[in-house]
Amino acid sequence: MMNIVLFGAPGAGKGTQAMLLARQFRLEHVSTGDLLRKEIAAGTQWGQAVEALLARGEFAPDSMVVDMLDRYMQQHSEAAGFIFDGFPRNTAQAGALDALLARTSQRVRCMISLDVPREELVQRLLLRGETSGRADDQDAGVIGHRIDVYHHKTEPVIHYYEGQQKYFPVSGTGSVEQVFERLRAVVEQIASHTRNG
Repeated sequence: MMNIVLFGAPGAGKGTQAMLLARQFRLEHVSTGDLLRKEIAAGTQWGQAVEALLARGEFAPDSMVVDMLDRYMQQHSEAAGFIFDGFPRNTAQAGALDALLARTSQRVRCMISLDVPREELVQRLLLRGETSGRADDQDAGVIGHRIDVYHHKTEPVIHYYEGQQKYFPVSGTGSVEQVFERLRAVVEQIASHTRNG
């Protein structure tokens, strides 16, 4: 199975590119952010608990996210592979993902990081906020805090996957099509390696 972690700061374009990659390689796109927003929209206990955190630019607790992901993967056990968008956000979650996959003799094949300059991230998120209605994309202060949290708490995940020789940085600037072609080339390289290895 081809399991891919698509990584990058808020606004790097993970959601858009994950959908394109999922379609191209017939993978199941799993966005932990979308799963959380569904819980919020449904007014569940989890959703109410996490809504205030997200509004402040904080992350949901690891245990909650891992439980949601576990349920989702079990519901889609027939998938040819998963592309994880917005997960893992820290090394504890990366270890939890490895453990979840190991239960069915699977593993993460690669972690591809979309690299985008901070100024561009802020502008992209403010623009998204104008059209998406998402409160956490409409305040430059909250956006700045989310990017800072990413650098301090999430970027160390890169070292986790570097240690496993699964880290592939890709420039996330340019058109959607240009970024997709860079990502597609990496995934095809990994897929070819897997077939030949």
